[in-house]
Amino acid sequence: MPGDRPARTSADELLAFEDATRDLVGIALRSVADLELSLPQFRLLLVLHEQGPSPSTQVARALGVVGSTVTRLADRLDASGHLSRGTDPGNRSVVTLALTEEGRSLVRQVTNQRRRDLRRALDQLSPAERAACAAALVSLHGVLDTTAYDDPGNPLPL
Repeated sequence: MPGDRPARTSADELLAFEDATRDLVGIALRSVADLELSLPQFRLLLVLHEQGPSPSTQVARALGVVGSTVTRLADRLDASGHLSRGTDPGNRSVVTLALTEEGRSLVRQVTNQRRRDLRRALDQLSPAERAACAAALVSLHGVLDTTAYDDPGNPLPL
């Protein structure tokens, strides 16, 4: 009926999503555990993978950090060969960042590891369970994507 509000989320439902969040974060953290990069450095690489070559100020906004933090992270990633610095042809004072082939390769390696770990777990569910989980996650992502991340001050979910 019009005006009816959906039932509130039960404590058991909330707990199930909290557990799933911890499990998924665990998969993400394990995928970068053996890297010679810090998690913040890898997050910067992910932003560049998602956005392509970008001004450092745009990367800082996406990560939810200040420009000096991006500068320090970029210094290390430039030295390790994972990204390159440039300038904007229209404004030479704007520093741009871009993945190198080594940086792209590392992002692919980590992404492939995450997919292998997820596939191993998902293969243990029935096709109907996988389909139900996927449908629920697509719906949840739609809600989160339009409410939590439309504020430019919120960092990208990585």
